[in-house]
Amino acid sequence: MGKSGRVFVRGLTSQTYGLNEFRRRQLAVDRVRDDSVVVDDAKVAHSGDSAKSRTWWRIGPGDEDFLTQTIQVHFVELPPESSNHGHGHQNEAAFYILEGRGYEIHDDQRYDWSKDDLVFVHTDSVHRHFNPYSERAVALVVKAKCTWMFMGLIQQGRSGPVEDEERFGPREDWSRIWTPGVLERKKVISPSDTTWEDTPLGRVRVMSSPERTDARIFSVDAFELDLPAGGHSGKYWKMADEVYYVLDGEGYALQWEVEAEIAEKYYARIALEPERYEIKQGDTLYVPQNHVCQLFAADGRPLRLFSAQNRVFKHLGYDTVHYFEPASERTPDAEQLTSASV
Repeated sequence: MGKSGRVFVRGLTSQTYGLNEFRRRQLAVDRVRDDSVVVDDAKVAHSGDSAKSRTWWRIGPGDEDFLTQTIQVHFVELPPESSNHGHGHQNEAAFYILEGRGYEIHDDQRYDWSKDDLVFVHTDSVHRHFNPYSERAVALVVKAKCTWMFMGLIQQGRSGPVEDEERFGPREDWSRIWTPGVLERKKVISPSDTTWEDTPLGRVRVMSSPERTDARIFSVDAFELDLPAGGHSGKYWKMADEVYYVLDGEGYALQWEVEAEIAEKYYARIALEPERYEIKQGDTLYVPQNHVCQLFAADGRPLRLFSAQNRVFKHLGYDTVHYFEPASERTPDAEQLTSASV
């Protein structure tokens, strides 16, 4: 949250071409945030909450301790028998249901959801969340909103009349300029729509990715990772940053900074020693751009995490994850270690 209002996009200004100081400041910020961290209480320049619903932000572009604006993270709580006001925006959003059940109204269509579902708000959607049941509902929301802001796709707000309506013709169907076939894609991905797979990263169920062409989302890739008690993930390197949310268990992450040596071409120089971050249920863990990371489950219980990243990185040519070693209890496969996408 900025001092003069909500920050939708963070600027980057310098009198030098090198931008190392910006990266140094970003990497110095604590990468683990728990329930005590509220960077925006949604009181200024937000329009979704009703008198009963509540929204609070954990990671956003206006954070004083800035982490990222490729992925934003906030939470929505709907008490029993309540709804929010709803609104419309051009950017997508993905809601992972942490507790309860309910339904959405998107563009006058109903979509039911329950715990562990991933729900998509599609582009150019008027949407509202409802909880008609006797228990509260809570959702973790991840979105690449700044991508739309950078591109000038900023037509958003509450439903209402068009300003200067006399200047404009009759209504046209907005969906004429959407990607063909999107109306047939799924808006809710339930556990029954996914399968657990053994990957170099570990045991994973993918909920959204470029390969999942049945899911109606184009900007956020998401999966769950389940690590056995005392086990670890693969040790991986990728360019995209990402946010993990700890669904259950506890453990820690090791992260190695990757420096760029710019000689006759780019060379990667990986830090000799990692930074260690303790994590527990309810925490978010941030992994910065161009880092090596490995996750470890504590002894005694499995570690279950939800991961989200901005898909735009894959469209920019960074669609490969390199593994230095596979997850525990998995036999190394040289081809998979160098060509995996998760």
